[in-house]
Amino acid sequence: MNFDHLHLLLNHVPIIGFFVGVALFLASFTGHNEDLRRSSLIIFAAVALLTIPTFASGVGADRTIAQEPGISDALVRRHEGAAMLGLWFVEATGAAALVALWRSRRPGGAPRGHLAAVLLLALVAAVLIGRTGNTGGDIRHPQPGVTPGAAIAEGTVGSIIHVFEPTPDGFTQLMVANKWWWATMMVLHFVGLSLIIGVVGAINLRIMGFARELPFAPLHRLLPLAMAGLGINVVTGMLAFIGMPAYYAADIAFWFKLAALMLLGLQVAVFYLTGIFDRVERLAPGEDASLSAKIVAASSLLLWFTVIVSDRYIQHFEDSLRF
Repeated sequence: MNFDHLHLLLNHVPIIGFFVGVALFLASFTGHNEDLRRSSLIIFAAVALLTIPTFASGVGADRTIAQEPGISDALVRRHEGAAMLGLWFVEATGAAALVALWRSRRPGGAPRGHLAAVLLLALVAAVLIGRTGNTGGDIRHPQPGVTPGAAIAEGTVGSIIHVFEPTPDGFTQLMVANKWWWATMMVLHFVGLSLIIGVVGAINLRIMGFARELPFAPLHRLLPLAMAGLGINVVTGMLAFIGMPAYYAADIAFWFKLAALMLLGLQVAVFYLTGIFDRVERLAPGEDASLSAKIVAASSLLLWFTVIVSDRYIQHFEDSLRF
C-alpha cells in the first residue's frame, strides 16, 4: 500500500471540508437558515469521521518518506504534533455536531449555547487543521535556506500553538507505559462497542422485520447510548493507535476495519438524508418497513460484523503487511 499517495489524497478532506463547514455554519446564523445549519453540522460530522483514516495514513507516509534523501526529521515531527492536536479538536467538533443534529429534531431545536460551543470548537479546529496542512507542506517544500535538522522558525501564532502540540514519541510511550492503563482502554473500547451493537443491532433487527410488535420510536430514543459508545470507541481507539502506530498502520485488517467504518458513515447518511428514516420513524406495532429500509438495516449489520471480525484479526506487527 502506498501510504504516501493515500495520505496526500486524504489530507485535503479535513482542510477543505472544515473551512467549508465553518463558512456554512456562520452563514446559517445570518438568515436563521436551519437547512444550511444542518448541512454544516453534517459536514463537521463527516469530516471528523474521514479525519481518522487521514491521520492513520500519515503514520505509513512517515515511514515511506523517511527513506528519501533531504527530508527534515524536525519538520516531520512538527507536522505529527500539529496533526495529533488538530485530530482531537476535529473529533470533538464532530461529536458536538452529532449531538446538535440529534437535538435539532426535538421541539425548539438545538440550544443556542450548544450551537455556540460547536462554533467555538469548529473555529479552533479550523485553525489547527490549517496549521497541520501548512506544516505538512513544509516537509516537501521547506522554506528557502532550511536544511535537514536545522532549527524551525515559527511565526507568532505558530509559536503559541506549538507550545500545546504533543511530542509524538513521548505521547506514544505514555499510552503503553502501563499495562493496566492499556487494559483499561481495551475494556472501555469493548464497552463502547457493546453499546453501539446493542442499540444499533436492535434498531436494525426491528427494521428488518423481527419483533414487529415493537414500535420504532422508543427504540430510536436509545440512539444517544450508541452515540456515547461511538465516542468512547473513537477516543480509546485513537489512543490505542497512537500508542502503537506502526503495529496498527502496518496491518491490513486494521484498514479493513476503517473501510467498514467509513461505509457505515455513508450508510447512516443514506438512512437519514434520503427520507428512509422519516418513513421508518412512524412504524407502529405490527407494521413492516420498506424494502429500501431493510436493505440499509441489513447492510448496517453486515458492516458492523465486518468491524468486529477485522478487529479480532489484527495480527502482531511481525506477521503484518510490511511498508
